Amino acid sequence: MKIILESIASECQDGDIVVVSEKAISVALGRVVDEALIRPSFLAKVLARIWTRLGWGYFLGPLCRLRDKTLWRLRRYPIPQGEVHKQVALQYAGFGQALLHYSEGGIDVTNLPYALVSLPLNNPDGVGQNIRKAIQEVLGKQVTVMITDTDKTYSRKGTHLTPRPGAVRGVRSLGIVAFILGRTLRWTARATPLTVDGASFSLEEALSAAEAADRARGHGAGRTAWDMARRFRVELTGITWEMLDSIGHYPIVLVRKLNE
Repeated sequence: MKIILESIASECQDGDIVVVSEKAISVALGRVVDEALIRPSFLAKVLARIWTRLGWGYFLGPLCRLRDKTLWRLRRYPIPQGEVHKQVALQYAGFGQALLHYSEGGIDVTNLPYALVSLPLNNPDGVGQNIRKAIQEVLGKQVTVMITDTDKTYSRKGTHLTPRPGAVRGVRSLGIVAFILGRTLRWTARATPLTVDGASFSLEEALSAAEAADRARGHGAGRTAWDMARRFRVELTGITWEMLDSIGHYPIVLVRKLNE
């Protein structure tokens, strides 16, 4: 909480939307798992070796218009790292979410060292409310607090679908179905708001603010674990805290509505 308050103290104004990355909060709260300590089950091995490499690499990936580089990586999905990651997905997100090729259930491997992964928040509404109250009490500012995830919400004509659970009301979580529909039909893709505490916003406004913050935030050390490893020229689990500290990270973004 102290970091959030210090980060926005000099710039925050009444009416601002304080958008905070879910992963940053999860890590601060200790909601991380060390995949190096996980032993994969038979099902996890099947998901990594067959479902991800073959199913996503050659069938679902092209259907969902994934980039050639992404397809190449999926066809070479890392073993045994991928097996233990699928086991974590099964344990913490369930079979349906484990069918996704990345960010299963909001589990995130990017911008974390070694074999650490972050888990989604189990009470984003309560966390968002606490942050807003602290800003009001300490800084004296009336703001709206939004916690978001980079996982996309796909929208078309008032219908909003997302692969991950736990999004704000009005966004339906349909797991792998949401991803396939959104990608194949080229629906509008925006970052997913998990909670909005403060002023009332329409769902469209919340999605637009979440996406604006996501674009301003950037990708830190890399969009994917592969990108991070390539950037630092190490193995997938060779990233260290020191390497990450050398990169700018912006988990807190102020979104302000311009005067018309």
